[in-house]
Amino acid sequence: MTSKPRTDRAIQWLLHGDPAIRWQALRDLVGAGERPVARERRQVARAGWGARLLARQDPEGTWAGGRSSDGGLYSPKWISTTYTMLMLRDFGLPANNRQARKACTLLLDGGVQRDGGINYGIWAKWTGRSETCVTGMVLSILSYFEYADDRLDTIADHLLKQQMPDGGWNCRRPDGATHASMHTTISVLEGLRLYELHRGRRVRAVQAAQRRGREFLLVHRLFRSHRTGEIIKPLFTRFSFPPRWHYDILRALDYFQAVDAPCDRRLAEAIDIVRGSQREDGRWSLQHSYKGRTYFALERLGAPSRWNTLRALRVLKWWDRGA
Repeated sequence: MTSKPRTDRAIQWLLHGDPAIRWQALRDLVGAGERPVARERRQVARAGWGARLLARQDPEGTWAGGRSSDGGLYSPKWISTTYTMLMLRDFGLPANNRQARKACTLLLDGGVQRDGGINYGIWAKWTGRSETCVTGMVLSILSYFEYADDRLDTIADHLLKQQMPDGGWNCRRPDGATHASMHTTISVLEGLRLYELHRGRRVRAVQAAQRRGREFLLVHRLFRSHRTGEIIKPLFTRFSFPPRWHYDILRALDYFQAVDAPCDRRLAEAIDIVRGSQREDGRWSLQHSYKGRTYFALERLGAPSRWNTLRALRVLKWWDRGA
């Protein structure tokens, strides 16, 4: 168990953070009522990180629109429309935000390919072929912001068809990959979860696909080879925020708690890594960050991280309740 005094101190620290942190701490850790949570959540668009990102939006509705061949829809990383909208999703920007809805229109109209998925750039225009990681990420954005368009159903159907025999997904499957990717799988799982919540279409099929995807991760205990037991990549055990398109065990566990999945014992080792990473002051550090252009830094590498602390505490709360 995580010690209560340390946890209480960490929660108080979270409640003195950015509105994007505060409203989630109130909801997930404090158990505050709907009205104070909603009141704090509205501040995401008005102050702090959320307001700063919204202020950088181009008049056309994109971010970094004039800096790439795709009009800023997916590149450059990490200042494009896709990656900015992923952060606004994680911040909890209210779904009815007009600026976000404008960007959703552009992401959908500019990204749908002939095969039913999403991709951007000149290569996608030539081939009409989507990319599974991008499709999962954009479906999560469109679903989170409750974008009403029947093409979301087509996108979800495409992802269901792309699921591999081992239960996961891999963006390199068209190039011959026969084993799913952790990176692709977590992006698709997040997209399907939010699609299920928003659209409510083909619920059984979407839920079944998620169960198979979770089983793929469980077979690997979230970070180990199912054949040798060796750690697949050491970075899988180091916690980043924002994760961008990358996978790690905290991101995976946060998905498991979000769907209130059963506390499978195959998660125990990953849980122990999370618990063992807690500092004496009850916080978690930013252990890694991905290089690329950003509008501003959320947190400092190696320093205490409110994002990692928030996610770790709600994962441990879920686990300790159900284990």
